[in-house]
Amino acid sequence: MVSSIDNRPILLTGGLGYIGSHTAYCLMDAGYDVLILDNLSNSSREFVPKGAEFVEGDVGDERLVESLLAKHAISAVLHFAGSIVVPESVEKPHFYYFNNTVNAHRLIGVCLRSGVERLVFSSTAAVYGDPVSLPVREGDPTVPITPYGASKLMVEQMLRDISAVSQLRHVALRYFNVAGADLKGRCGQRGENATHLIKVAAETAVGKRAHITVFGDDYDTPDGTCVRDYIHVSDLANAHLAALRYLENDGTSVTLNCGYGRGFSVKEVLEAVQRTITHPIEIEFGPRRPGDSPKLVACSERIRELLDWSPALEDLDQIVGSAIAWEKKL
Repeated sequence: MVSSIDNRPILLTGGLGYIGSHTAYCLMDAGYDVLILDNLSNSSREFVPKGAEFVEGDVGDERLVESLLAKHAISAVLHFAGSIVVPESVEKPHFYYFNNTVNAHRLIGVCLRSGVERLVFSSTAAVYGDPVSLPVREGDPTVPITPYGASKLMVEQMLRDISAVSQLRHVALRYFNVAGADLKGRCGQRGENATHLIKVAAETAVGKRAHITVFGDDYDTPDGTCVRDYIHVSDLANAHLAALRYLENDGTSVTLNCGYGRGFSVKEVLEAVQRTITHPIEIEFGPRRPGDSPKLVACSERIRELLDWSPALEDLDQIVGSAIAWEKKL
């Protein structure tokens, strides 16, 4: 198997998580050697991709990470490990600042000491908070309204400052709403107590939940429900591959939106679910959730141009269909 441009493997922290596992398959399909570090807090060993090397451990364990970088002569790090539930971050801010910000600081320090020069960071559209205009651009104000968004923005700032005075170059990818599953059925979103809309809707569609709750239908949007830019997880995985190749070709540090540039409301997503199945799902309406912005849609021009990234799965029905197929498989 051919590895990275300088013939060394890639480390994926949190590589058994939802996005990390899809990216692991994407990199391996492209011929990369992959080493996965994961603490199994949201996965299990049975989901390690065939052909990948796996180490159980925490990204905050500096000795472990340093030994892995040295032993495997790691050429680049893709950092997925972290906590991502927005409402939970409002309830447990201290945990989010530790798990997302402090542990990222530790990882960056180990990369600097070990001579790793390439890092792709999982950031989030939550750094924008309530955007002043749509679609939101990378240079727009970043005023996060949740500890989750703030914890990620702090890491972005650390990376910018550190990259300016070191050999470490990075791509920070600001994810919009990630959904769907691998079309080959190899992986998808797992875990209990999911909060992502399409995951919950897919669980409801296959009978794992009795109903789905819509949190707020009184927003200033066309139908009163929140509007989001949904990106298929496999397209996002390909964006990580493109970011890695960009850094391998001596690209400079950059922050990029990962979305399609089109928003769908909660009700529109649920209509897509109904088009995919033959039975009705029960929908209930509840109060707004803390930390939910009314509208969040990406301007994706920069990533398409800079990384030559062309998404292949932009159809909402296909995204929903792949998520439901995964739930049926589970």
